[in-house]
Amino acid sequence: MDGRLIYLMGPSGSGKDSLIEAARGPLRAHNCEVVRRVITRSAESVGEDAIEVSREEFERRRNKGDFALSWQANGLDYGIPVLIDQWLKEGRDVLVNGSRGHLEQAQQRYPKLLPVLLTVRDEVLRERLRRRGRESLAEIEARLHRNTLFTADDSDNSMGDAPIRRLDNSGDLAVTVARLLELLSVSAKPDRI
Repeated sequence: MDGRLIYLMGPSGSGKDSLIEAARGPLRAHNCEVVRRVITRSAESVGEDAIEVSREEFERRRNKGDFALSWQANGLDYGIPVLIDQWLKEGRDVLVNGSRGHLEQAQQRYPKLLPVLLTVRDEVLRERLRRRGRESLAEIEARLHRNTLFTADDSDNSMGDAPIRRLDNSGDLAVTVARLLELLSVSAKPDRI
């Protein structure tokens, strides 16, 4: 039986990297692999456990067919290694750090993917962005505005048969990890429980 692709999304500062790192062991214990993205590195990608490559190397890998999914965002190239297809065929679930802007294309390739949107309250996001010290106050406010748009609760909150599952990361990280594991268990196919 094929595994599921868990497609984690969230705005910058929502804590995706921290959640992924904290959940790595528990996810592996539940037969879920966490894939490392390939990124054309910049200061924006500091903190993520990613594979750093030059733009030329990224393009070479993409042309060679090394990526199951790839996209551009914020001046960077992101790729998800094609190895995930083998893991999925072996029945393992796979968690990827995805992009909401690329969700539709990902759903086309993986129709049964589980989209998970990591959210965070504005006041918490403001403080996280302020502490990391990468942006000016005006840039932080612009990010907060994009966060509002990113997490807007509109009527089109699903892709096909898979509604976007929301996961709040405004509090303790251990609680968010526990909620992620619960969400994955509840969202499992009936024959996988």
